[in-house]
Amino acid sequence: MSSQSRSPNRHVKHLDPRAPFVIDTHDLGRSPGSMRELERIEQAPQSIGIDVIAIREGASIKLSLRLEAVVQGVLITGRAVAEASGECVRCLEPLTLPLDVYFQELFTYEPDPRQKKTAQDFDDDDPLPELIDGMADLGPALIDAVVLNLPYQPLCRPDCPGLCPDCGQLLAADPTHKHSQNDSRWAELQGLVFEDSASIGDTEHLGDGSSSQREQEES
Repeated sequence: MSSQSRSPNRHVKHLDPRAPFVIDTHDLGRSPGSMRELERIEQAPQSIGIDVIAIREGASIKLSLRLEAVVQGVLITGRAVAEASGECVRCLEPLTLPLDVYFQELFTYEPDPRQKKTAQDFDDDDPLPELIDGMADLGPALIDAVVLNLPYQPLCRPDCPGLCPDCGQLLAADPTHKHSQNDSRWAELQGLVFEDSASIGDTEHLGDGSSSQREQEES
């Protein structure tokens, strides 16, 4: 599940009116000043968000919309209420996050095919979305609003202690959890075997014997 971004609909020729985020604007006509409001609850057709947290596929999204006809097209102002779910980036425990986001988009009327395109039309790198057969696709605007309001490093709580770096235990479940720490500077000596006192005594005895032998040879 990767982050999603806007995709212009300028080359889309048809929209499915049954799609969850497609809105019919026919009843507004092309009369600037006409307006209507609507509310609807839809299910997310796919996950909306980023890798670690998102509105999951099938989750409910409540939409409150205001449609206004203007000279250029239809201005849609919306509010979306939903719940995102994911996992804490420190302890990896599941979490949920309520979302209440706002968005606004101007959908321009479809150009008259008899009119010639100007050089500005071809050079526009970020064109406004167009109405397709009087339909507006709110999907890209909603995705942008959701992604911008999601934390990129979600936490189950601000002071989450995370996991033990040595064994992976959940530290929140046992705040006193710890491991004995050995001085790494002495780690190489742990595997060495030292001679005991008896061995040292035998070595000294051998040393005394060799000294007596040298004294006898000198005499």
